[in-house]
Amino acid sequence: MDSRTIALIRTTFKAVAAEEGGSEKLARSFYAILFTDHPRVRDFFPAAMDAQRDRLVKAFSYVLDRLEEPSKLLPFLAQLGRDHRKYGVEAEHYLAVATSLKTAVQVFAGTEMWTDEVDRAWDEGLKVITDTMIGAAEKETTPSVWTGTVTERREVLRNLTIVRLQLDQPMRYAAGQYVSVQIPSRPRMWRYLSPAVPANTNGEIEFHIRGVLGGWVSSAIVGQTAVGDQWLLGSPLGGLGIPRNAKRKMLMIGCGTGLAPLRAQLMAMALRRINPKVHLFVGGHHPCDLYDLETLSNLAVANRWLTVTPVTELDENPWWHGEHDETARPWPGLEPRVTGQIGKIVSSFGAWADRDVQIVGAPSMVQTTKFRLMAAGTLAKNIRHDPLY
Repeated sequence: MDSRTIALIRTTFKAVAAEEGGSEKLARSFYAILFTDHPRVRDFFPAAMDAQRDRLVKAFSYVLDRLEEPSKLLPFLAQLGRDHRKYGVEAEHYLAVATSLKTAVQVFAGTEMWTDEVDRAWDEGLKVITDTMIGAAEKETTPSVWTGTVTERREVLRNLTIVRLQLDQPMRYAAGQYVSVQIPSRPRMWRYLSPAVPANTNGEIEFHIRGVLGGWVSSAIVGQTAVGDQWLLGSPLGGLGIPRNAKRKMLMIGCGTGLAPLRAQLMAMALRRINPKVHLFVGGHHPCDLYDLETLSNLAVANRWLTVTPVTELDENPWWHGEHDETARPWPGLEPRVTGQIGKIVSSFGAWADRDVQIVGAPSMVQTTKFRLMAAGTLAKNIRHDPLY
């Protein structure tokens, strides 16, 4: 796409999204048009659509921001195409989605903004998106979905559970990526989880899940998962991971279960002979949220290139956890725990100019930490985080 085409697509979408509640209204309109004109497509989606609508807006905003960067955009779209095979999506469904999205934007943009040139621009842009996703799906030879049997469930905190599964066949993913999962009690409600271990030939995988208040899937996993349950897993997604020629030092920042993809990378690096220096800041609200200090301690002791600094916003645990604080005692290889907001603490070290930076956690934490680092002098191009978190 040329710059004029990109500008027209971006301008019309952002004009719609800029209105009060515009993004949500557009998403609702899109799905209403899609399900009305193509009713059979409705079977691909869950009954409750709130999370799905939010995911659509995030994904499309991510695509719009990278229209001038095909080296980043096309691999992302290809990943989505491979992942969408789990729904049984075919080429005709992509065309239905593209047509419905264009119609929804056109309705909101109005006749004055929606010129023939804008119409052609959207046709061109949507063709690039659909062709890339369809092409990647058709070329892929891996399974469209994996089946995983729960072999272990361990409650770490009242609202945090570690689940280990045995896949029906090994899955190849880069440490740091995430996958979509579907559990038996929540059909068609796919959620993204990051493996906490690197891929292995035995097909073993581990997830760390925190129950979110009001979360349909996370709460069901934490409260109901049992050994023997069978989960479905989609193709791996995401751009985090260890660079093939990792020479620059790395800064990793993770809060809560955001530790999982960083932990997987550290485990993968521990199997290599040579690694750059890595400084990991692992955070939580309370000391008990630092639930995996034993693993991090073992990694730090065995690998001198790794520095780990635990961070909590508060010094005391919540009443339901009790007074015992695992972070109070010194852990071999770990720095002493620091109290404060993690983004503020990390940025107080300076610009980290010699580091490649990865941030994982809740969206608000990721954005706040990113802005603090940039204010301290960290270049935006050196900061990575996944778009759908």
